[in-house]
Amino acid sequence: MRPRPERLDRLPEQYFTVLLARVAEAARRDGAALVDLGRGNPEVGPPPHVIERLAESAREQRAHGYPPFRGIPGLREAIAERYRSLYGVDLDPQTEVAVLPGTKTALVELAVVLAERGSRVLLPDPGYPDYPSGVALAGATVEPLRLDPERGWAPRWDEAPREDVAAVYLNYPSNPCAVAAPAGVFESAVAFAAETGGAVVHDFAYGDLVFDGRSPESFLATANAKNVGVEMFSMSKTYGMAGWRLGFVVGNAEIVERMELLQDHARAGIFVPIQEAGIAALRGPQESVAERRDAYQRRRDRILEALAGTDVPAPVCEGTFYVWIRLPEGLTLERLLEEYRVAVAPGDGFGATGSGWARLSLAVTDEQLEQGLERLVRALT
Repeated sequence: MRPRPERLDRLPEQYFTVLLARVAEAARRDGAALVDLGRGNPEVGPPPHVIERLAESAREQRAHGYPPFRGIPGLREAIAERYRSLYGVDLDPQTEVAVLPGTKTALVELAVVLAERGSRVLLPDPGYPDYPSGVALAGATVEPLRLDPERGWAPRWDEAPREDVAAVYLNYPSNPCAVAAPAGVFESAVAFAAETGGAVVHDFAYGDLVFDGRSPESFLATANAKNVGVEMFSMSKTYGMAGWRLGFVVGNAEIVERMELLQDHARAGIFVPIQEAGIAALRGPQESVAERRDAYQRRRDRILEALAGTDVPAPVCEGTFYVWIRLPEGLTLERLLEEYRVAVAPGDGFGATGSGWARLSLAVTDEQLEQGLERLVRALT
């Protein structure tokens, strides 16, 4: 067999695979049961009517043939309706919506359709660790876009390169920084794209999980945003459908068409009952979305209360289901695992700017949170 293609060797180490392995290894050792506050996996699934629609559709014989490559029309229309009614964005469901098997797929494939060798892709630092994977497959170069904690984790556009920029990724509410979009950040992104010719990719995975009375804020609601970019919307976080793998790329018609072209060649659509359940989620009762958000806000408040008696600076947490905290010097993941039997997601895995920070998950049960907090507070005091 010939050596494996060089493109695979360009792929970075998968942060979460390594982190989960480290946590699993520590959990097998003798001692108290380990509490994992590091993993971001929704602890509550979708509302009953969504599951019921999946089951109903799966019982229909027609559901088991090949689905439409580009998604069923009703699903494209449903996400367009949500954008219009909730985010104030008009989308053409035929030309400005792509249906994807999850936004992790989307964030990788967007880099492939936007970048190539010799081009640059700007990625938020700190940012989601899977963003570099698509850039590597495209053969492009990753350029960290530093987020400044002194400016509410807004990008330092003044430090960003201007030459050969293919795309810039943004993510608000931010994973891992847990902040909503700072004032003016989307306008600045549109201006940067117009200046450089690069596209804007906004990851809106946590868009509906904002706290303290905030309203969701779509990048595409910004003037001229659709001229320069797209947004990823995930069913995983809003509706607890993480294992279902369903998401969207919406916005700029040219970028959407590139994604559709890639889907035509790469896969044969998404199981129709999943799409039908997606319609039920988007068009059905929305009480579960508010209940989910409120549960995370309540757990956020509990973490802030517990950390108030430690040496940790008071975190700012405006959304997502994470809290981003500054760790005392010398407190490593290994010490937390071995001495305190609690896991977090170390910040250096999210980029150089994340060094010295850690991400805590709110997507756990109240009991797990209390157990983990008791141990974490001891470590931080």
